[in-house]
Amino acid sequence: MYEGPFDLVADDDGYALHIRARGNAVLTTAFLNRGTAFTAGQRRALGLSGLLPSGVSTMDGQLRRVRAQYNRQPTDLARNVYLANLRDRNEVLFYRLLTEYIEEMMPIVYTPTIGQAIERYSHEYRRPRGVYLSVDHPDDVEDSLRNYGLGTDDVDLIVATDSEGILGIGDWGVGGVDIAIGKLAVYIAAAGIHPRRVIPVVLDMGTDNLGLLNDEMYLGNRHARVRDERYDQLIDAYVTAATKLFPHAMLHWEDFGAGNARRILTTYADRCCTFNDDMQGTAAVVLAATFAGVRASGSRMRDQRVVIHGAGTAGLGIADMMRDVMVREGLDPAEATRRFHALDRDGLLTTEHVERLRDFQVPYARPVEEVAGWGRDGDRGIGLADVVAHVRPTVLIGTSTQAGAFTEKIVTTMAGHVDRPIIMPLSNPTSKAEAVPADLLRWTDGRALVATGSPFPAVEHDGRRYEIAQANNALIFPGLGLGVTVARARRVSDGMIAAAADALASLSDAGTRGTPLLPSVRSLRATSAAVAVAVARAAADEGLAEVDLVNPIDQVQRAMWRPVYPPFTAI
Repeated sequence: MYEGPFDLVADDDGYALHIRARGNAVLTTAFLNRGTAFTAGQRRALGLSGLLPSGVSTMDGQLRRVRAQYNRQPTDLARNVYLANLRDRNEVLFYRLLTEYIEEMMPIVYTPTIGQAIERYSHEYRRPRGVYLSVDHPDDVEDSLRNYGLGTDDVDLIVATDSEGILGIGDWGVGGVDIAIGKLAVYIAAAGIHPRRVIPVVLDMGTDNLGLLNDEMYLGNRHARVRDERYDQLIDAYVTAATKLFPHAMLHWEDFGAGNARRILTTYADRCCTFNDDMQGTAAVVLAATFAGVRASGSRMRDQRVVIHGAGTAGLGIADMMRDVMVREGLDPAEATRRFHALDRDGLLTTEHVERLRDFQVPYARPVEEVAGWGRDGDRGIGLADVVAHVRPTVLIGTSTQAGAFTEKIVTTMAGHVDRPIIMPLSNPTSKAEAVPADLLRWTDGRALVATGSPFPAVEHDGRRYEIAQANNALIFPGLGLGVTVARARRVSDGMIAAAADALASLSDAGTRGTPLLPSVRSLRATSAAVAVAVARAAADEGLAEVDLVNPIDQVQRAMWRPVYPPFTAI
């Protein structure tokens, strides 16, 4: 039986290492290597004498050095490459740097800079990191996952993508593996998921990106994206193998196309522990912002009237989750659904052309007779301005990528009927935001409760400073993953996601003017811990936990890996 360079051994203080490797094999194993921080005794024990400079550094000294090197990089892409190289060299130091500077570096290791890295993946390829599953070789799936070298009880989390809907840049084939790697980096830095207990996966279905197909350097399958039954066969082979080999792992779906994301989640939600961040994570963080805003306005969720501009997977995922909360607060499902008006590129969803709607849009289509007297935007149906005028919403959400869609007239009309309008222009990047916070606050005389998809600076209005909340999924998914891990939850339920949103909202003091609806990513570790405790408790309450939660706060804290050099024994 193959024995690797080290074993990871749980102990009372977390994890320790039993190291078999010696000499350069230690220095080239990223999780073992601590470079100049090896002490003289450790160097003798591991056969490193003469292989390092004589000086011995502390981790703090190393941190200052790599921080300075990072700051000297000329571009965000160069900083991304530098951090990737650091992770390949010294994984613990990489995560210490990322954890210490999470607010600054998360946009570099994840969105938006990761998009540039994905575009350059085949040209900048350095080393494999993850598992590559091909639609052309479905019989290899189980062996491929097994070859990663982790055992049945060694995996807490697997992030998989088919690369069709990468951020705002679309289909990037095999390069999408970097989105799974970046997502896991945030899980690890923000919530302390152990870096040796995760697997990034790319499901290479081919690509419709002609630039890639005609690029001689491209490393993925060189054919058009597969969309027939072979697609579903690979997805099923992956789920079957992953749940067989790693029965305690949460399967996270990332950046799937709109035609597959909801369908896959629905297919497997009752079969295994699975989660789609683009749908459920986005919905949960928006739900948290709404919870905070509703409490600040002294209202209840069941009393809200919601307009969603952008009736895609993300927008209606938000609607679904809000509707479920309204039902739990006492509304019947039909009445809760009537609280929502959703628009796509052709205007308000109605039953007039129901045949062109996706299945998940149909429940939100308004009866034609109900809106017969509403104004129309030419041939495009009923536009946002008319919807706002008739509905008088308390909550306005933008997931349309239509910059400036929330005009002054629309916002002032809304604000004329509600004291504290909740307005969330969520489209990324900043250039696609439906409105900017400064305008929203000016048009509502500071009354609007605002959350955005992209980060925006604070706004000065009428002598008061308004901090702008960013509805960043990183406020939800790391803590959710940690809570699932601590509880060993068999499923991710709607109740667990709602509990995560409620825990996040409770960290806000939005009742005070100028206070953001959500906490900053600056305090991501503490936020993730709070979310994890709530998720673990919800799993236990619903009978989904396989671990007894005697003291969930202590259990969550003990489960959070911290990027420090662990004790080791040379064997």
